Amino acid sequence: MTQSHRLAAGGRIDRTAPLGFTFDGTAYTGYRGDTLASALLANGVIEVAPSLYRKRPRGIATAGVEEPHALVQVDEPMLLATTVELYDGLSATALPGLGRLDDTPDEAVHDKMHTHADVVVIGGGPAGLAAALASGRSGARTVLVDDQPELGGALLSGGEEIDGRPALDWVEAVRTELAAAPEVRILSRSTAIGHHDQNYLLVAERRTVHLGPYPVPGMSRQRLWHIRARQVVLATGAHEHPMVFAGNDRPGVMSAAAVRSYLNRYAVLPGRRAVVLTTNDHAYATALDLVAAGVEVAAVVDTRPQPPAALAEAALRAGVEVLAGSAVVATSGDTRISSVRVAGLTADDQLHGPVREVACDLLAVSGGWSPAVHLWSQSRGSLRYDEAIAAFVPAQAAQHVRVAGAARGTYDLAGCLSEGCDAGATAATLAGFAATAPSVPPSVGDTPPAPPRPVRIVPAEDGEPATWHDHFVDSQRDATVADVHRAIRAGMRSVEHIKRYTTIGTAHDQGKAAGPAAIGVVSRLLGASSPAEVGTTTFRGPYTPVSFALLAGRERGKLFDPVRTTPIHPWHAEHGAAFENVGQWKRPRYYPRAGEDLDAAVLRECRAAREGVAVMDASTLGKIDVIGPDAGVFLDRVYTNGFAKLAVGSARYGVMCRPDGMVFDDGVTVRLADDHYYLTTTTGNAAGVLDWLEEWLQTEWPELRVHCTSVTEQWATVAVVGPKSRAVLAHLAPDLDVSKEAFAFMTARQTVLSNGVPARICRISFSGELAYEINVASWYGLALWEAVIAAGEPQGITPYGTETMHVLRAEKGYPIVGQDTDGTVTPQDLGMDWIVAKHKQFIGKRSFRRADTARADRRHLVGLLPLDPAELLPEGAQLVASETALTDPPVPMLGHVTSSYRSAALMRTFALALVERGRERIGEKVYAPLPDGRVVAATVTEPVLYDPKGARRDG
Repeated sequence: MTQSHRLAAGGRIDRTAPLGFTFDGTAYTGYRGDTLASALLANGVIEVAPSLYRKRPRGIATAGVEEPHALVQVDEPMLLATTVELYDGLSATALPGLGRLDDTPDEAVHDKMHTHADVVVIGGGPAGLAAALASGRSGARTVLVDDQPELGGALLSGGEEIDGRPALDWVEAVRTELAAAPEVRILSRSTAIGHHDQNYLLVAERRTVHLGPYPVPGMSRQRLWHIRARQVVLATGAHEHPMVFAGNDRPGVMSAAAVRSYLNRYAVLPGRRAVVLTTNDHAYATALDLVAAGVEVAAVVDTRPQPPAALAEAALRAGVEVLAGSAVVATSGDTRISSVRVAGLTADDQLHGPVREVACDLLAVSGGWSPAVHLWSQSRGSLRYDEAIAAFVPAQAAQHVRVAGAARGTYDLAGCLSEGCDAGATAATLAGFAATAPSVPPSVGDTPPAPPRPVRIVPAEDGEPATWHDHFVDSQRDATVADVHRAIRAGMRSVEHIKRYTTIGTAHDQGKAAGPAAIGVVSRLLGASSPAEVGTTTFRGPYTPVSFALLAGRERGKLFDPVRTTPIHPWHAEHGAAFENVGQWKRPRYYPRAGEDLDAAVLRECRAAREGVAVMDASTLGKIDVIGPDAGVFLDRVYTNGFAKLAVGSARYGVMCRPDGMVFDDGVTVRLADDHYYLTTTTGNAAGVLDWLEEWLQTEWPELRVHCTSVTEQWATVAVVGPKSRAVLAHLAPDLDVSKEAFAFMTARQTVLSNGVPARICRISFSGELAYEINVASWYGLALWEAVIAAGEPQGITPYGTETMHVLRAEKGYPIVGQDTDGTVTPQDLGMDWIVAKHKQFIGKRSFRRADTARADRRHLVGLLPLDPAELLPEGAQLVASETALTDPPVPMLGHVTSSYRSAALMRTFALALVERGRERIGEKVYAPLPDGRVVAATVTEPVLYDPKGARRDG
């Protein structure tokens, strides 16, 4: 098929590589190097899907990420035709702002990479290339990030020269040098989507997307780079924004810079007869390039009363009329623009003089340039409004960030090169490398552009505001000046409020082009003297939309929530254990024998632990090494009780609180040396505790000499529990004195087991019985378990699971954080005042002085004994003070059941509960209304229901 609007020569496309594709079911051809948008335009297709709400015809308007209209569905929804690289067989459909999710599995691989850099330069245009060159030559680890398939930025779309040669020759020379530098990495087809604290950058790299929808063996489709940089140079360029006039959304109304890009980069004619509307110098190059390509340019309409003489003369020599001090006030046309109406502008932006109609099928508009400050603002850099260029520019940096080129409002090529060199050299120097910028930047011979004349709203011919409904501010959202006016009449004044009221800037492009236009409209309607009085909206990441598949990377399917098993898992599975998920761990819940259900198996396991000996795999407990000279001081601040004076070889139970005083986690910590503590946590909260410790060390107490290391997977732990456990341990560790006097409660010993395995043994009990926890290197875990089973066989040793563990600990009133607590429970609520130190500071202590944590009606942890000893209260059941209260709603709730079990030792059911004023209600009855209509009565008791004096702990 003939490409009706393709130039016979020129462009950076590969004419030897034709590509077939379809758009909305129609077949077309393009070339390698095309985008979907440029290929469509080459085939004379400018119209895409109608607008989302008003169903107006819309066309391709830009050539980049700021495109508001050309949304397409290819292999994923909501892609921009202007950024989709053409490949053979591509099949696209237009979207009116709404995509559809594909329900077929995505077989492509997306991965992640983490790296550090001395200098990261974002943007591969002239400023970015100059910065990367200056940094790279210093030897600094430099990463250059650019979203295009090839470097050059705006130079790819123009005919500029550097040192008397085509600018792209200089680009190629710089690229070659950077590619050869050992400490430089070039990331093309890569978009920096986030700039976070401490120069933490997220970069989305499209590795094989341009090759088609199918996976490429050995390569990921996309990669998410996590980069930590010492210094960052932002050379992100600027966006050309639209002008606001009646009918500014018609197909054929395009960005002037985009028109130039399609002409010079893609060899495409977006139209045959053009009008250029501009507020600044840059669109004159578009007009001249159109003429050179054979397009009839009817006029350049310049809002400035006196455009620069050299530009006006160049246009006239090319046969282009210049209409100064004027603006396009309206457009005509059905599916495409057919004419524009032009009128003069007064100094206060009012229409004057006759209105002239000019026929055209292309209107190239430059409403001004706005630096791409999105990443700068994400990094918490401030902005200021520069009246000279009528745009917001970077002001004060909050991190080690520099800005160069158009991203800071410098629009001449010489200035971009100079600033890039300086920024790159300065960044490398501050990163610790000897770098100097070239004393004289490459010669380009251009001069800074003349000041623009922004026009915030072009009035309608028949007055305001009656026809403002055709003055589009955000054409993707179908939002007009009339919508902004309505928001202001409703009382909105903040640009953030107006954004949400009108939805301007909330579409996929996040207002990259519409945002500056909207700010101008708001300032005009509010009567502000300058957009500086209005300010900007918040710039949030990601800079461009990214897929969830990229964010997930390889963490999906089986890797999304990996199954973790202990070294002893094969034995459990072989012996018929029933497993439950605890966090990501597979833990044996119980070990049923023939004919046993859960209740029967648990009762049997409980009896073994209380009367003989039982064994449990406790390897899943979180384990953290806390090492350093200040480890004791650190733990004193983290735990409610003291650890700095804990004797080496001793253990202590501790509770952590959040700053609000609520219980966060608990566990036993052993002091192995003066500077080494071995801290255990609950299974499900191991990662959270480590994060918590690191947060305080890194952000609040960085002066403390402490390192925290997760060793959960490095140790296998086996708990031997019951009156006969000492005999089992004596057989396992013949060289260890296991007598009560020599091996006291809450102490630890190092030994070598009878099978030659080194072990760390702690005398700790979570059951209230005599118990030992044997820790060995994880690769010895299975051997240890089998040795314990063999040593305990004469005593009838019984393996038990998590359900039995819960019953044993609940009989002793030991709470489980996350089950008997819910984020609103203090240590005092649990009856653990004894663990709260009075003479030291710790996280959460100040909160105990709040009226809320000291009020008398807080809920306390108590025991419950149903009046019917066979009745098992459901966990979560709500509790009320009387049955009669249920007949007069609303019924005040006293609390709820947190744990409920059948007990072999108590020969009945029991429960733990959080009850309002619970300790004051000991001996009283409470009632649990059940879903089946029954009401179960229970007596409130102390939480310790078995061996309250702890006599069994020592055997």
